[in-house]
Amino acid sequence: MEKTEDRTALGRSHCEHRAIWLALLVEEAEKRGLDTAFAHEAVRRCGAYHGLTKYAGKEDLEDFAKVLMNEDAKAVFEMERLPGEGLRIDFHYCPLVAAWKKLGVPAEKLPELCRIAMEGDRAIAEECGLTFTLGETIAEGAPVCQLLFE
Repeated sequence: MEKTEDRTALGRSHCEHRAIWLALLVEEAEKRGLDTAFAHEAVRRCGAYHGLTKYAGKEDLEDFAKVLMNEDAKAVFEMERLPGEGLRIDFHYCPLVAAWKKLGVPAEKLPELCRIAMEGDRAIAEECGLTFTLGETIAEGAPVCQLLFE
């Protein structure tokens, strides 16, 4: 089995790759005078697909948490489950934001890219009959991303 550090680096690399695609697609659309509505909807559809497949039958919050917070995901995003009602998670690292910064995306564009990326999580939650609330985000300059599933 691979070392945890290698698996974490690989997972982050995959997330960064997807983040770069998203940023460049949005940038090219903006060059053509398009807004980002298409990206929100495309990522939402992707999340719905995963909600119906990867998360199928995970309407129970603890079953949902086991899939969302698998060991690899916890390491990649430095996830911390917080006590309290619902599934509260702080992400202490975001490979997407890291990739956007490496790409040279201006800081003021990071929150919009984050909102687009989070459409997938919203749709996954909806497909599982859960509500999703996004609190502070690293893209906005906070030290963590705060996610709540109920």
